[in-house]
Amino acid sequence: MTGIADTGFLVAFANRRDRYHDWAMEIASRIDEPLLTCDAVLAETSFHLQNASVVIAMVREGLVRPHFQISEHLVRLAELADRYADRTPDLADLCLIRLSELNPRLPVVTVDVRGFRVYRRGRRDAIPLLCPPGS
Repeated sequence: MTGIADTGFLVAFANRRDRYHDWAMEIASRIDEPLLTCDAVLAETSFHLQNASVVIAMVREGLVRPHFQISEHLVRLAELADRYADRTPDLADLCLIRLSELNPRLPVVTVDVRGFRVYRRGRRDAIPLLCPPGS
């Protein structure tokens, strides 16, 4: 299994006290290729965990792989920022939407169901999600 990793999943994976920790551990046990992500997600995760070493270990040990150069997608990111301005998306969300457009078969692994159920690839296509039960 592989997918696209969002911040909430990575925080839940690393934080035993997170309410989604068991779910994140179960998902991580099924990963056979690193989850794709972006530097913005890694920076957010480091901020939330207050521990850059843990995030670096996630990359080094193959849980995630940065797979996005913001500079190569500025036009599309700006379009997405304008389109979703009323929702005030952060840079990580915009990058994940774009990663989903580039990798349409991969689900976004997230605990942010409300946000990602609104976002669309292109104009209409829902982003496939892998999220905790009942979220």
